[in-house]
Amino acid sequence: MKAGKSTFLNALIGADILASESEACTVCRTDIRPINKGSKPRLLEYREGKRKPIMIAEGEAEAIRHRFLERTHEIRATQNDNKIMRFELEHPIEAIGKLPSLAGFTLVDTPGPNEWESAEFSTVELKKTALEALRTCDAILFILDYTSFKDNTNSELLEELIERRKETLQANTGKLYFILNKVDRIAQKDRPIEDVIKDLKQALMGFGILDPIVYPASAWQGLLAKLIQQEKATNSQEEDFIQKFAAKYTEKDEKGRRYIPEPYEIAPQALQDSGIPTIEDSVIQTVVQNSGWNLLSDVLSILDKSAKAIEDTLNTRISGWEMELEELKQKVEIFQQYSALAEKKVNQVKTSIKHQKQILIKGFSEGIKEFAEIAKTNIKEEIDKLVEARQTQPEKRVNSLFSRRASKKEINGWDFFSNLVGSLGNVVLEMIPNSPLKQVIFKISCSLLDTLTGTEEDWKGEPSNNNQAEEPELDPYTIKYRDQQKAKKLIDNINNFCTPHIQSWWVNTEDELITYGTAVRKVLTQQIQTDIQGISDELSRLIGETLKVELNTNPIQFPVFDFLGIDNLMKTQQEAIIRVKAEKRGGGFCQSEYYVNVPYQDGTEDVYVIDLREITNAINKKIDSQVRESNKFLERIIEKQIEDDFQNAEQQINNYINRFQDIFNNLIQDRETKEGEKEKICSVLENQKAKLTNYLAELSSLRLFLNDWKP
Repeated sequence: MKAGKSTFLNALIGADILASESEACTVCRTDIRPINKGSKPRLLEYREGKRKPIMIAEGEAEAIRHRFLERTHEIRATQNDNKIMRFELEHPIEAIGKLPSLAGFTLVDTPGPNEWESAEFSTVELKKTALEALRTCDAILFILDYTSFKDNTNSELLEELIERRKETLQANTGKLYFILNKVDRIAQKDRPIEDVIKDLKQALMGFGILDPIVYPASAWQGLLAKLIQQEKATNSQEEDFIQKFAAKYTEKDEKGRRYIPEPYEIAPQALQDSGIPTIEDSVIQTVVQNSGWNLLSDVLSILDKSAKAIEDTLNTRISGWEMELEELKQKVEIFQQYSALAEKKVNQVKTSIKHQKQILIKGFSEGIKEFAEIAKTNIKEEIDKLVEARQTQPEKRVNSLFSRRASKKEINGWDFFSNLVGSLGNVVLEMIPNSPLKQVIFKISCSLLDTLTGTEEDWKGEPSNNNQAEEPELDPYTIKYRDQQKAKKLIDNINNFCTPHIQSWWVNTEDELITYGTAVRKVLTQQIQTDIQGISDELSRLIGETLKVELNTNPIQFPVFDFLGIDNLMKTQQEAIIRVKAEKRGGGFCQSEYYVNVPYQDGTEDVYVIDLREITNAINKKIDSQVRESNKFLERIIEKQIEDDFQNAEQQINNYINRFQDIFNNLIQDRETKEGEKEKICSVLENQKAKLTNYLAELSSLRLFLNDWKP
């Protein structure tokens, strides 16, 4: 499915700079970061294990595009032997040119499902980056080809697109857009675009996407119109614009004669008709509203918390000056008792969270282990199919443990996980949004037998040169070759089959674990916040009652912009591991290779023997090794994140306690040394309190205004 994704992004950028051709050409994730007009555009390349990027092109869009396309071909031809992780394009983005506040805005070009399944080189990283984008981006655009939907809803194509991503898409409906590209290809006999969009929306709702947002677009028309307006269109681009789009804008002169205006006259209307400006406004509005509102809300909450802390300080100091010094000292002693009690309760929360954390780690670890068993079962079944195909003489079949066919296993990971974690863990699980873990099944797209190339003898083996009238009883798991190259070819074929299937499965498993790991973390964070908030509120009440003043609550905050999902930490962890183990190619999810080099045994001087049981065992060992590494990796991630979350909340209540301790210490010192200035000091404090009251009122008004604007 070549939907015109790169062309669409070029239209948003306002330059024909991303490589685009008939074949699926996105071989790596590409981040497009805006720079100011006048700055020199650059194309950077990030490689696995390297901190700094390599600049591969700079200057004019045409030069960068040409080098980009060359690099794409090189990566495919060499099977990405340089381990390119992603590209970064620094270029002005025309769509946000008038919004300097969006300097951090990034367009992300991820590979589509058709590019995941490329047969030319390993595409595991493509799939990983696309799934990561679904989880982490502020707005997600699916580019669909109008010509694939103009006659019917093409449910098969939609099913392929949405498969394995349904829950993620449903959870992100508000930031999800479907772009029906190439609508300029509509013919007179075709049904109206509006009808196509209506049916497409119905089909998407059938897949669980509520109120899908679908926009028609002609990315090529929009791009050419922008280039013409910028006076940057080449002769061929201008000619293409005239041939494909200009006829729609035919006009009549005063004598009724038809004529086509010049391209620069048509371009503004052609741009509007392309649908690109409408999409830009809608997407940018979503980014501004979601990200901007969260940022402003967090900032306002921090300001409000700080202002109310000042108010509490003023009220406490005023109250401290109004009572006798000895009474004040007694109140301070009572405060210290309350503080010690609060710290004890905080430690109790820490113990509870630690226990739940271990239960959750165990649940995820057991889930990974169970999924690994499914993978091993399916790989063994593929080996068994090869064995069965070799058994041309049924009466000679050998009974063995490996000949027992296990049925394909399917497991609902969430049910398995829930049953394992126990009652305490379920307290947390019950709070997680009701979105069951999808069935992560190790899928075999085509059988090993179907993928083997060459003649039948390539996988059946060759008879030995002995002079016996009859071969001994056949062991169907043992394949003999007189030609060493044929033996090696079978090993390579099995490797080439198993490696992508196992790696692809790990990517799907990783996607599930990240999604639900992040959900679990949010739930635990909420529990930490609730528990610590309760302790803080009780402490505020006790201090207020002791001092006979009304204190504000001390909100325990986890600002949205400070909350990083597991994706973010996983990336940091994996990059660190790669730098330490650059030559090992191991560690973390999907970082190890599954290329199983099983030696073929030199049975005699002229016969090479391959034992399929050894291959199965070697694959199983590789999977088990990856499970161990992944469990360690997952445990480190959960340990660090939950520890950081708890320390965040603990630090906030400690700061609260320390702030009051400092207030009391300073207050006692002032009372002992400045008693004669009492009237003056109290007057200053009252004036400061009056001014602060005005500031607090302004903050309250801002909060009401912001809430009215909430997306």
